[in-house]
Amino acid sequence: MKKQVFFGTLALLASQAFAQQAAVTGPDSRLKLDFQLQDGKPVYSVTYDGKTVLENSPLGFVSNIGDFSRQMSFVGQQADKVEKTYTQDRIKCSTVNYSANKLTVTLENADKKKLDIVFQLSNNDIAFRYEMPQYGETACMVIEKEATGFDFPSTTTTFLSPQSDPMIGWMRTKPSYEEEYVPDEPVATPSKYGEGYTFPALFHVGDNWALVSETGVRSLYCASHLSDATKDGLYSIAFPNPGEMNGLGSSTPGLALPGVTPWRTITVGSGLKPIVETTVPFDVVEPLYEPSQEYKFGRSTWSWIMWQDPSINYDDQIRFIDLASEMGYEYTLIDGGWEKNIGRDRMEELFKYAHQK
Repeated sequence: MKKQVFFGTLALLASQAFAQQAAVTGPDSRLKLDFQLQDGKPVYSVTYDGKTVLENSPLGFVSNIGDFSRQMSFVGQQADKVEKTYTQDRIKCSTVNYSANKLTVTLENADKKKLDIVFQLSNNDIAFRYEMPQYGETACMVIEKEATGFDFPSTTTTFLSPQSDPMIGWMRTKPSYEEEYVPDEPVATPSKYGEGYTFPALFHVGDNWALVSETGVRSLYCASHLSDATKDGLYSIAFPNPGEMNGLGSSTPGLALPGVTPWRTITVGSGLKPIVETTVPFDVVEPLYEPSQEYKFGRSTWSWIMWQDPSINYDDQIRFIDLASEMGYEYTLIDGGWEKNIGRDRMEELFKYAHQK
């Protein structure tokens, strides 16, 4: 009888251990993501062709209604497939056929509040986000900090643009996402300003490459960036510096419930081709509204790129309208400062002249 109890306990422990992990691959099985709970902390890792791209990296967040980054319990998992075809005439590929395997992992925190982590893997792209239900009468939450991270092997090198200090530079407009990057910088190198790094972030991981970014950001959530890394190469999701925008507003997102976070994306490949050609920013989102009219794009001349701010005047714009006409271009771009240097009345004259050309 004691042996039966003992063996039964072993079987139960084995079952519980098995239930703490899950895995999903892309359709061609080269890209793989493993999920598990380590002492109640959710983590994931990524391999491509069996080679490590991300070591165990943390997931979850801390909110004003509970901690969803530790003391988590595994509730269940669900596998699904995503097939989507869409047309978009302003990106790299006009017709996109998106095929992905989907894994939804349901967890529960110490307060019995549930959280879904949704992963979608195509052949070269990972997208994941958090989905939260309404918790009884609690229909809103503030996410104070994300634990979400990307832990790269120590041999990784980086191509990262540093996030600048707030309210510096031209017209105090930084961060304006125009900082320089250092090619092949060792992983975990401190950022220039101590503010981390701007998306998208490119990593060279042994024989593979990885591009980390986000998509699906709208008014319900802040745009994020990467923190400086720990010595072990762990970069985390960071929210805006509270000093941005003269300190106006909050740098922590508040969500109505049920709610979702933006998608974090990781594009992986053995070369740069999948990085350049990825359409994942569009694959996992849907249009928020239909445009009121058909907007036609085309070629344009642009005085500022050649002659900078002094060119934003009536006579120089006439010259660039003439240039567009001579080259068969459809548009001329008139940059900022027109309202002061040209004025609204003379802008109408420019429009009439351009239409004649």
